[in-house]
This record gives sequence, structure tokens and C-alpha cells, in this order.
Amino acid sequence: MSNSPLTGSLYFFKGFTLLTKPNIRQRVLIPLLINVILLTALIYLGWLQYEILFDLFTKQLPNWLSELDLPKNLLPDFKELIVAAEGFLWIFIIIITLILIFLIFTIVGNLISGPFNALLAEAVEIHLTGKSVHSPSQPWYGFLIGISWKPIEKLLYYFSLIIMLLIVSVIPIINYIAPLLWLLFITWLVSLEYTEVPMENHGYNMPTIRYILTKKRMVVLGFGLTTLLVMFIPLVNFLVMPVAVAGATCMWVSESAPSII
Repeated sequence: MSNSPLTGSLYFFKGFTLLTKPNIRQRVLIPLLINVILLTALIYLGWLQYEILFDLFTKQLPNWLSELDLPKNLLPDFKELIVAAEGFLWIFIIIITLILIFLIFTIVGNLISGPFNALLAEAVEIHLTGKSVHSPSQPWYGFLIGISWKPIEKLLYYFSLIIMLLIVSVIPIINYIAPLLWLLFITWLVSLEYTEVPMENHGYNMPTIRYILTKKRMVVLGFGLTTLLVMFIPLVNFLVMPVAVAGATCMWVSESAPSII
């Protein structure tokens, strides 16, 4: 398969078709319910945060203006200033809120629905390959250590990237590319969160998963970007989690599994 973002995008949309298969539909209900409940709650909380931030802005702005030692004729009418600033504030708060919703939804949603997503990915892989998925056996204490360390390892990895991006964002000239780097980071995070599901069914740990995915970096980024964009489409975004799991499994089977298994 070609190593292009378009290929990754097509894998996501294949997820819609896969969910309609009889042997897969029964595994979709629980991830779908978790997706709907969590996304609805986060959108509501995001709206509440907008109200709080905007109220704080409108209350504090007069104090900021009074502290400026400027001639009165240079200070615009406060009401006009609020009207002008509200439009910019709407855009800023909406962007920040959407990013936060995405990050929380992706990480927390996959953490809660992890076992059900694994079953969904298994059903999709069996449908695509006709073979059973055999996970490597391990002692019970190894399993407990694994599920305890996994979220910590992921957060450490994400925070390390966030710190580097924050540093880049404050360096003059270089910070012009910071928005693009943040977009790539979020896209990569999306891809990791969903492609890890079918790969963990085969016993791969996070460092190994990241290494394998870098071999098809453009495909993976195309998949992640498409998933991110669909998250912002009303109503359709309620289907993102199961569709992305199915699409990621299809991508794993087609792109990476043949060269490993």
C-alpha cells in the first residue's frame, strides 16, 4: 500500500462499512454508548467553561483599562470594546475548548472503553483475516503491572512532547511553525490512541507500537487527521470511537501486520 495521508484517510472511512457487518455489530453498542455519553458531557462542560471564562474577561477588563496610564480620549468606549473583543474571544475559546475536549475525550474515552474496544478490534480482525487473534500469555501479576503502567507511560510520553512544543512556541521566529507542530502532535496522539487497540491484542507495548507506526508515518497521520476532523462534525462525531477502532484495525491488518506476523 502507498505511504500517503489519503490512504490513512480511506482506512478511517472503511470503519463505517465494517461496523455494519453482522459479526461486528454486536461489539459496537457499548463503545458507542460510552462515546455518546462522554462526548455529550464534555461538550456541556466545555460550554460551561466558556461562560465562566467570558464572564471573567468582561469583569476584569475594566480593571485592566483603569490601570493603563493613557489619556481618556485614547481609551475606546468600554461597550464598543466588549463588542469588538467578543468576536475574537469566541473564536479563541472555541478553539481551546475543542482541543481540550478532544484530548480528554480521546484519552479518557479509550481508557474507559478499552476492554470493549479490544473486543471490537478482535471481531474486525477476524472478519478481515478469517483467523483468530492469539494474544501472548502472561502471568496475572504481569497483566496487573501492564495495565497499571500503561496510562502512566502514555501520559509521560504525551507530557514530554507537550513540554517540547511549549518551548518551541515561545522561541522567536521558530514559533511561527508552532501551530503546525501542535496539529501534528494532536494528529499523532489520535492515531496512537486508536491503532494501539488492535496491536495490543497481539501483545505489543507502547514503545514497539510507536516504532512500528513510524514506518508508515504518513498513512498514520492521514488516519489521525481524518479522525480529528470528523470529531468536529455534529452527530457524526458520536460514531467516531467505534469507527476509528474498526478503521485502525483495518489499517493494522493491511499495512503493518503482514510485515510482522
